[in-house]
Amino acid sequence: MGILYFSLGLIAGIVILQIYIKYEKVKWKTKFENEKRIFQLVESSKDLIYYYEVKPKYKFRYTSPSIEQMLGEGLVEKGYQNPYLIFELIHPDDYDVLFRKINGDGDYSKPFIQRWSDDKGQYKWFEEYATPIYKNGEMVAIEGILRDITEKVKLQQELKYQISHDALTGIYNRNYFEENMEKYNKHLDTSIAIILCDLDELKYMNDNYGHKKGDVYIQEYAKLLKQYFSDNTIVARIGGDEFAIIVLNPSKEQVEYHCEKLTNKISEYNINSKDIKIKVSMGYAFSGHSIGNMENLLAKADKNMYRDKNKKKSQNLISS
Repeated sequence: MGILYFSLGLIAGIVILQIYIKYEKVKWKTKFENEKRIFQLVESSKDLIYYYEVKPKYKFRYTSPSIEQMLGEGLVEKGYQNPYLIFELIHPDDYDVLFRKINGDGDYSKPFIQRWSDDKGQYKWFEEYATPIYKNGEMVAIEGILRDITEKVKLQQELKYQISHDALTGIYNRNYFEENMEKYNKHLDTSIAIILCDLDELKYMNDNYGHKKGDVYIQEYAKLLKQYFSDNTIVARIGGDEFAIIVLNPSKEQVEYHCEKLTNKISEYNINSKDIKIKVSMGYAFSGHSIGNMENLLAKADKNMYRDKNKKKSQNLISS
Protein backbone atom coordinates (compact mmCIF):
# COMPACT_ATOMS: atom_id res chain seq x y z
CA MET A 1 0.00 0.00 0.00
CA GLY A 2 2.83 2.35 0.82
CA ILE A 3 4.34 1.84 -2.60
CA LEU A 4 0.93 2.45 -4.20
CA TYR A 5 0.41 5.73 -2.31
CA PHE A 6 3.91 6.78 -3.17
CA SER A 7 3.33 6.03 -6.86
CA LEU A 8 0.04 7.88 -6.86
CA GLY A 9 1.65 10.85 -5.11
CA LEU A 10 4.50 10.86 -7.57
CA ILE A 11 2.12 10.76 -10.50
CA ALA A 12 0.05 13.58 -8.97
CA GLY A 13 3.22 15.58 -8.36
CA ILE A 14 4.31 15.10 -11.96
CA VAL A 15 0.88 16.16 -13.23
CA ILE A 16 0.89 19.23 -10.99
CA LEU A 17 4.43 20.06 -12.12
CA GLN A 18 3.41 19.73 -15.76
CA ILE A 19 0.40 21.96 -15.18
CA TYR A 20 2.57 24.51 -13.38
CA ILE A 21 5.19 24.44 -16.17
CA LYS A 22 2.45 24.90 -18.77
CA TYR A 23 0.95 27.75 -16.73
CA GLU A 24 4.33 29.46 -16.40
CA LYS A 25 4.94 29.10 -20.13
CA VAL A 26 1.58 30.69 -20.88
CA LYS A 27 2.21 33.45 -18.33
CA TRP A 28 5.69 34.26 -19.64
CA LYS A 29 4.51 34.04 -23.23
CA THR A 30 1.68 36.47 -22.44
CA LYS A 31 4.09 38.76 -20.61
CA PHE A 32 6.54 38.62 -23.52
CA GLU A 33 3.78 39.32 -26.03
CA ASN A 34 2.50 42.23 -23.94
CA GLU A 35 5.98 43.70 -23.59
CA LYS A 36 6.57 43.16 -27.30
CA ARG A 37 3.28 44.92 -28.08
CA ILE A 38 4.15 47.85 -25.80
CA PHE A 39 7.61 48.10 -27.35
CA GLN A 40 6.09 48.11 -30.84
CA LEU A 41 3.66 50.85 -29.78
CA VAL A 42 6.52 52.95 -28.37
CA GLU A 43 8.70 52.35 -31.42
CA SER A 44 5.90 53.32 -33.83
CA SER A 45 4.72 56.36 -31.84
CA LYS A 46 4.81 59.69 -33.65
CA ASP A 47 5.68 61.34 -30.33
CA LEU A 48 9.25 61.32 -29.04
CA ILE A 49 9.73 59.04 -26.03
CA TYR A 50 12.99 58.87 -24.10
CA TYR A 51 14.72 57.70 -20.92
CA TYR A 52 17.74 59.80 -19.87
CA GLU A 53 20.05 59.09 -16.94
CA VAL A 54 21.41 62.07 -15.02
CA LYS A 55 23.39 60.13 -12.40
CA PRO A 56 26.05 58.88 -12.04
CA LYS A 57 26.51 60.57 -15.43
CA TYR A 58 24.43 61.83 -18.34
CA LYS A 59 23.41 58.99 -20.64
CA PHE A 60 20.57 58.14 -23.01
CA ARG A 61 19.10 54.73 -22.18
CA TYR A 62 16.38 54.97 -24.79
CA THR A 63 15.23 57.32 -27.54
CA SER A 64 12.34 56.43 -29.83
CA PRO A 65 12.95 56.46 -33.61
CA SER A 66 10.42 59.28 -34.08
CA ILE A 67 13.19 61.76 -33.22
CA GLU A 68 14.63 61.17 -36.68
CA GLN A 69 11.36 62.15 -38.38
CA MET A 70 11.12 65.20 -36.14
CA LEU A 71 14.67 66.53 -36.11
CA GLY A 72 16.83 64.56 -38.54
CA GLU A 73 18.35 61.23 -39.46
CA GLY A 74 20.94 59.56 -37.25
CA LEU A 75 19.96 61.34 -34.04
CA VAL A 76 19.17 58.15 -32.13
CA GLU A 77 22.73 56.90 -32.51
CA LYS A 78 24.22 60.37 -32.06
CA GLY A 79 22.35 60.69 -28.77
CA TYR A 80 23.71 57.38 -27.49
CA GLN A 81 27.24 58.41 -28.48
CA ASN A 82 26.97 61.99 -27.19
CA PRO A 83 24.73 62.44 -24.11
CA TYR A 84 25.39 66.21 -24.26
CA LEU A 85 23.68 66.48 -27.65
CA ILE A 86 20.57 67.89 -25.97
CA PHE A 87 22.57 70.97 -24.92
CA GLU A 88 23.61 71.53 -28.54
CA LEU A 89 20.11 71.23 -29.99
CA ILE A 90 18.14 73.26 -27.43
CA HIS A 91 17.27 76.87 -28.28
CA PRO A 92 19.55 79.24 -26.27
CA ASP A 93 16.53 80.94 -24.71
CA ASP A 94 15.29 77.54 -23.43
CA TYR A 95 18.50 76.46 -21.65
CA ASP A 96 16.95 77.35 -18.30
CA VAL A 97 13.94 75.10 -18.96
CA LEU A 98 16.23 72.19 -19.85
CA PHE A 99 18.51 72.64 -16.82
CA ARG A 100 15.60 72.86 -14.40
CA LYS A 101 14.06 69.74 -15.90
CA ILE A 102 17.16 67.50 -15.68
CA ASN A 103 18.27 68.89 -12.31
CA GLY A 104 14.99 68.11 -10.58
CA ASP A 105 13.95 71.74 -10.16
CA GLY A 106 11.08 71.76 -12.66
CA ASP A 107 7.35 71.60 -12.08
CA TYR A 108 6.66 68.13 -13.48
CA SER A 109 2.90 68.51 -13.08
CA LYS A 110 2.95 70.93 -16.03
CA PRO A 111 4.27 70.54 -19.58
CA PHE A 112 7.71 71.90 -20.47
CA ILE A 113 7.62 74.05 -23.61
CA GLN A 114 10.92 74.05 -25.51
CA ARG A 115 12.40 74.65 -28.95
CA TRP A 116 14.78 72.15 -30.52
CA SER A 117 16.85 72.53 -33.69
CA ASP A 118 16.43 70.13 -36.60
CA ASP A 119 19.18 69.12 -39.03
CA LYS A 120 18.42 72.20 -41.17
CA GLY A 121 18.96 74.58 -38.27
CA GLN A 122 15.23 75.35 -37.96
CA TYR A 123 13.77 75.42 -34.46
CA LYS A 124 10.60 73.48 -33.73
CA TRP A 125 8.33 73.86 -30.71
CA PHE A 126 7.73 70.88 -28.43
CA GLU A 127 5.42 70.22 -25.50
CA GLU A 128 6.94 67.72 -23.07
CA TYR A 129 5.54 65.79 -20.14
CA ALA A 130 8.44 64.53 -18.02
CA THR A 131 8.71 62.32 -14.95
CA PRO A 132 11.76 62.26 -12.64
CA ILE A 133 13.04 58.83 -11.54
CA TYR A 134 14.33 58.54 -7.97
CA LYS A 135 16.57 56.00 -6.25
CA ASN A 136 17.26 56.18 -2.52
CA GLY A 137 15.69 59.65 -2.48
CA GLU A 138 17.97 60.97 -5.23
CA MET A 139 16.93 61.81 -8.79
CA VAL A 140 18.89 59.49 -11.09
CA ALA A 141 17.00 59.74 -14.39
CA ILE A 142 14.18 61.36 -16.24
CA GLU A 143 11.73 59.94 -18.73
CA GLY A 144 9.35 61.84 -20.92
CA ILE A 145 7.28 62.19 -24.03
CA LEU A 146 7.52 65.13 -26.43
CA ARG A 147 4.99 66.25 -29.01
CA ASP A 148 5.70 68.59 -31.91
CA ILE A 149 3.43 71.63 -31.46
CA THR A 150 5.12 73.89 -34.03
CA GLU A 151 1.99 74.35 -36.15
CA LYS A 152 -0.12 74.98 -33.04
CA VAL A 153 2.31 77.66 -31.83
CA LYS A 154 2.43 79.28 -35.29
CA LEU A 155 -1.36 79.44 -35.34
CA GLN A 156 -1.43 80.96 -31.85
CA GLN A 157 1.19 83.51 -32.84
CA GLU A 158 -0.73 84.38 -36.01
CA LEU A 159 -3.97 84.84 -34.07
CA LYS A 160 -2.18 86.95 -31.46
CA TYR A 161 -0.65 89.06 -34.24
CA GLN A 162 -4.03 89.58 -35.90
CA ILE A 163 -5.63 90.59 -32.61
CA SER A 164 -2.97 93.22 -31.89
CA HIS A 165 -2.04 94.51 -35.37
CA ASP A 166 -3.73 96.64 -37.99
CA ALA A 167 -4.44 94.59 -41.12
CA LEU A 168 -3.74 97.43 -43.59
CA THR A 169 -0.44 98.74 -42.19
CA GLY A 170 1.05 95.99 -40.04
CA ILE A 171 1.55 98.32 -37.07
CA TYR A 172 -0.32 97.94 -33.78
CA ASN A 173 -4.07 98.55 -33.77
CA ARG A 174 -6.42 100.46 -31.48
CA ASN A 175 -7.06 97.40 -29.31
CA TYR A 176 -3.36 97.01 -28.50
CA PHE A 177 -3.03 100.76 -27.95
CA GLU A 178 -5.89 100.75 -25.44
CA GLU A 179 -4.46 97.71 -23.63
CA ASN A 180 -1.21 99.61 -23.10
CA MET A 181 -3.07 102.75 -22.09
CA GLU A 182 -4.72 100.72 -19.29
CA LYS A 183 -1.48 98.96 -18.35
CA TYR A 184 0.47 102.18 -17.86
CA ASN A 185 -2.50 103.96 -16.31
CA LYS A 186 -3.08 101.29 -13.63
CA HIS A 187 -0.07 99.02 -13.24
CA LEU A 188 3.25 100.36 -14.54
CA ASP A 189 4.56 103.78 -13.58
CA THR A 190 7.08 105.49 -15.84
CA SER A 191 7.69 108.80 -17.55
CA ILE A 192 5.62 108.70 -20.69
CA ALA A 193 4.44 110.68 -23.71
CA ILE A 194 1.69 110.31 -26.29
CA ILE A 195 2.15 111.69 -29.78
CA LEU A 196 -1.01 111.89 -31.90
CA CYS A 197 -0.86 112.25 -35.67
CA ASP A 198 -3.71 112.89 -38.08
CA LEU A 199 -3.25 112.41 -41.83
CA ASP A 200 -4.51 115.56 -43.53
CA GLU A 201 -6.36 115.31 -46.83
CA LEU A 202 -7.11 111.57 -46.62
CA LYS A 203 -10.78 112.26 -47.41
CA TYR A 204 -9.73 114.41 -50.38
CA MET A 205 -7.54 111.60 -51.69
CA ASN A 206 -10.27 108.97 -51.24
CA ASP A 207 -12.88 111.16 -52.94
CA ASN A 208 -10.69 112.19 -55.88
CA TYR A 209 -8.39 109.21 -56.45
CA GLY A 210 -10.22 106.29 -54.85
CA HIS A 211 -9.83 104.35 -51.62
CA LYS A 212 -6.95 102.23 -52.96
CA LYS A 213 -4.91 105.38 -53.33
CA GLY A 214 -6.00 106.42 -49.85
CA ASP A 215 -4.85 103.06 -48.52
CA VAL A 216 -1.43 103.55 -50.07
CA TYR A 217 -1.28 106.99 -48.43
CA ILE A 218 -1.99 105.40 -45.03
CA GLN A 219 0.50 102.59 -45.63
CA GLU A 220 3.29 104.97 -46.64
CA TYR A 221 2.90 107.01 -43.49
CA ALA A 222 2.77 103.89 -41.30
CA LYS A 223 5.96 102.66 -42.98
CA LEU A 224 7.65 105.97 -42.22
CA LEU A 225 6.61 105.74 -38.55
CA LYS A 226 7.93 102.17 -38.28
CA GLN A 227 11.25 103.22 -39.78
CA TYR A 228 11.69 106.10 -37.38
CA PHE A 229 10.32 104.75 -34.08
CA SER A 230 11.76 101.53 -32.66
CA ASP A 231 12.91 101.02 -29.08
CA ASN A 232 10.70 102.10 -26.17
CA THR A 233 7.81 103.12 -28.42
CA ILE A 234 4.42 101.71 -29.36
CA VAL A 235 3.22 102.84 -32.80
CA ALA A 236 -0.47 102.24 -33.51
CA ARG A 237 -3.17 103.13 -35.99
CA ILE A 238 -6.15 104.03 -33.83
CA GLY A 239 -8.57 105.27 -36.51
CA GLY A 240 -8.96 105.69 -40.24
CA ASP A 241 -6.46 108.55 -40.48
CA GLU A 242 -5.30 108.68 -36.86
CA PHE A 243 -2.03 107.36 -35.47
CA ALA A 244 -0.73 107.30 -31.92
CA ILE A 245 2.78 106.79 -30.58
CA ILE A 246 3.37 105.95 -26.92
CA VAL A 247 6.93 106.88 -25.95
CA LEU A 248 8.16 105.06 -22.84
CA ASN A 249 10.57 106.47 -20.28
CA PRO A 250 11.49 109.67 -22.16
CA SER A 251 12.39 113.16 -21.03
CA LYS A 252 10.30 116.06 -22.31
CA GLU A 253 13.24 117.17 -24.43
CA GLN A 254 13.44 113.76 -26.08
CA VAL A 255 9.75 113.91 -26.99
CA GLU A 256 10.19 117.36 -28.54
CA TYR A 257 13.17 116.01 -30.46
CA HIS A 258 11.10 113.08 -31.77
CA CYS A 259 8.37 115.42 -33.03
CA GLU A 260 10.88 117.70 -34.74
CA LYS A 261 12.77 114.77 -36.25
CA LEU A 262 9.54 113.16 -37.48
CA THR A 263 8.53 116.42 -39.16
CA ASN A 264 11.91 116.48 -40.91
CA LYS A 265 11.50 112.87 -42.02
CA ILE A 266 8.14 113.71 -43.56
CA SER A 267 9.71 116.63 -45.44
CA GLU A 268 12.49 114.36 -46.73
CA TYR A 269 9.92 111.82 -47.86
CA ASN A 270 7.91 114.46 -49.73
CA ILE A 271 11.02 115.76 -51.50
CA ASN A 272 11.90 112.26 -52.72
CA SER A 273 8.35 111.11 -53.51
CA LYS A 274 7.03 111.88 -56.97
CA ASP A 275 3.56 110.58 -56.24
CA ILE A 276 2.33 110.84 -52.65
CA LYS A 277 2.91 113.89 -50.47
CA ILE A 278 2.32 113.28 -46.78
CA LYS A 279 0.61 116.00 -44.77
CA VAL A 280 0.23 115.46 -41.04
CA SER A 281 -1.10 117.37 -38.04
CA MET A 282 0.69 116.45 -34.83
CA GLY A 283 0.35 117.02 -31.10
CA TYR A 284 1.97 115.55 -28.01
CA ALA A 285 1.65 115.48 -24.23
CA PHE A 286 4.24 114.44 -21.64
CA SER A 287 4.11 113.33 -18.00
CA GLY A 288 6.76 112.22 -15.54
CA HIS A 289 4.34 109.56 -14.24
CA SER A 290 1.97 107.34 -16.18
CA ILE A 291 -0.25 105.93 -13.44
CA GLY A 292 -3.52 107.83 -13.30
CA ASN A 293 -2.47 110.19 -16.12
CA MET A 294 -3.03 108.34 -19.40
CA GLU A 295 -6.53 109.61 -20.26
CA ASN A 296 -5.51 113.16 -19.44
CA LEU A 297 -2.38 112.79 -21.59
CA LEU A 298 -4.43 111.51 -24.52
CA ALA A 299 -6.84 114.45 -24.23
CA LYS A 300 -3.96 116.95 -24.12
CA ALA A 301 -2.24 115.37 -27.10
CA ASP A 302 -5.52 115.43 -29.04
CA LYS A 303 -6.04 119.09 -28.16
CA ASN A 304 -2.52 119.98 -29.27
CA MET A 305 -2.95 118.03 -32.50
CA TYR A 306 -6.10 119.97 -33.42
CA ARG A 307 -4.34 123.20 -32.52
CA ASP A 308 -1.66 122.25 -35.07
CA LYS A 309 -4.34 121.36 -37.63
CA ASN A 310 -6.19 124.68 -37.18
CA LYS A 311 -2.91 126.58 -37.36
CA LYS A 312 -2.17 125.02 -40.77
CA LYS A 313 -5.68 125.82 -42.01
CA SER A 314 -5.23 129.47 -40.98
CA GLN A 315 -1.88 129.64 -42.74
CA ASN A 316 -3.39 128.16 -45.90
CA LEU A 317 -6.20 130.74 -45.81
CA ILE A 318 -3.69 133.57 -45.42
CA SER A 319 -1.46 132.28 -48.22
CA SER A 320 -4.44 131.82 -50.55
